[in-house]
Amino acid sequence: MSDIEIAQANEQKEIWPITKVAAELGLGEDDIEQYGRYKAKVSAAAQKRLLKNKAGKLVLVTAINPTPAGEGKSTVSVGLGDALRRRGHKAVIALREPSLGPVMGMKGGATGGGYAQVVPMEDINLHFTGDMHALTTAVDTLAALIDNHIQQGNQLNIDPRRISWKRGLDINDRALRNVVIGLGGPYQGIPREDGFDITVASELMAVLCLAKDLHELKERISKIVIGLTYDRKPVTVDELGVTGAIAALLKDAVKPNLVQTLEHTPTFVHGGPFANIAHGCNSVMATEAALHSGEIAITEAGFGADLGAEKFMDIKSPVLGKTPDAVVIVATVRALKYNGGVSLKELTTADTDAVARGFVNLQRHITNLKRYGVPVVVAINGFTSDTPAEIQLIKDLCAKEGVTAAHATVWADGGAGGLELADALVDALSQPADFKPLYDNDDSFENKLITLVQKVYGGKGFELSHKASLNLKMIKRNGWEHLPLCIAKTQYSFSDDPKQLGAPSDFTINVSEIVPKLGAGFLVVKTGDIMTMPGLPKQPAALNIDVDDDGRISGLF
Repeated sequence: MSDIEIAQANEQKEIWPITKVAAELGLGEDDIEQYGRYKAKVSAAAQKRLLKNKAGKLVLVTAINPTPAGEGKSTVSVGLGDALRRRGHKAVIALREPSLGPVMGMKGGATGGGYAQVVPMEDINLHFTGDMHALTTAVDTLAALIDNHIQQGNQLNIDPRRISWKRGLDINDRALRNVVIGLGGPYQGIPREDGFDITVASELMAVLCLAKDLHELKERISKIVIGLTYDRKPVTVDELGVTGAIAALLKDAVKPNLVQTLEHTPTFVHGGPFANIAHGCNSVMATEAALHSGEIAITEAGFGADLGAEKFMDIKSPVLGKTPDAVVIVATVRALKYNGGVSLKELTTADTDAVARGFVNLQRHITNLKRYGVPVVVAINGFTSDTPAEIQLIKDLCAKEGVTAAHATVWADGGAGGLELADALVDALSQPADFKPLYDNDDSFENKLITLVQKVYGGKGFELSHKASLNLKMIKRNGWEHLPLCIAKTQYSFSDDPKQLGAPSDFTINVSEIVPKLGAGFLVVKTGDIMTMPGLPKQPAALNIDVDDDGRISGLF
């Protein structure tokens, strides 16, 4: 059975009313705003009340660099939460919302898979509670207001050539990366070059995910720099006078969404930035809600640990005010063989030598995360083609690195398939964590970047393009150098070249642009040929999706 078939079969028989899930967290009907029978948003008053509870343990789930073979980080996150509850621990999960880009493209959704899923999976992977639509509308409303300001006299002296705010769309559309607007004469606006980012890469997405409440959301929105004046001075949303209007469009989107797993583990799904072009973590509010409503909070960060986990540690944790008590790195036999040089179509063939060669990728991630002073556990996400010898080899190699590796079969067995992993995690949580940040925000830009390049990626240095050098001068001139770095880099490699698998070293990271995001509170460092508006593949997943006359969706994974 496919993921959607498993979800639909179980939804009909097992899914609880969302009021019952809320009751598990001590929330009543007046504490939630229901979106149908199985989805709800948690009210601001309920969120504040939850924060009065004692915080539980925080577990971050990350992974090795993704491969076309798939790693299943969300699946493991869900299965681990279910397994912990089977062991008697009150676990609560916090995940990101899916973007229509990968749903209609090639990566898939963000609700897990098999018998380790969050439901209702069709709703969550498509329109859910409308958060993505609200964010897209807010992004484009701000863009329209900027162009209207220029059309109506441009009192702020905004230079149309230096507007950094782009329009947004929550679907991969390469044709909109670079556009020209304002054509057609004086009444159609001022002609200028523009472009679109995918919604999940927008600064408003980052702002929503890093704000702790609506008040802070407005503060962060007000600080967003939308461009420069003719004399190179930054212009903010606050100066444009539209902070309140943009915040009003997000007043409901800012509230965390509550759903459940197939085994009824309460799950907050909120916010959805990509980790290759944004900071890759679900909202601070959702993580806080999970932390203060359970004994163990399970959350994840996007793509490999060199992206999402690093950004969780260095960008999100300081805002959250809580660092992970343990980290789980998801790996698969198939992905390690792929990193060991095996072609995609040969990954089901047993090959312990390839596993050993590909282990260098996992090994570097282990080393990087141990550097933060946090206990590490490896989850071997099982596939039917795995052999006992391959699984044991990974366990033995991890043991040499001083970490426990546990086999998990949560896709096929749900929480029951994650008991070994749950036990290993509980043991890790009993160990002391001595968190150490990777860098000090007051370090120079150059020192922060070289730290990431050398200590996380394994490279030797970086080079700035002419454009990036000019960006850096502007950043230093305005006193923004103290902000943390959010690296926009390919997810497939430690380097900025997606073809360099395994654990490449002594390479140079090429920086093409540096973009200040004052509302989010970080500097986006674009490397290689990374783009903030992806394109659809030759065979997009949309070709498989259909809906029958009764509204039943098929082909959604």
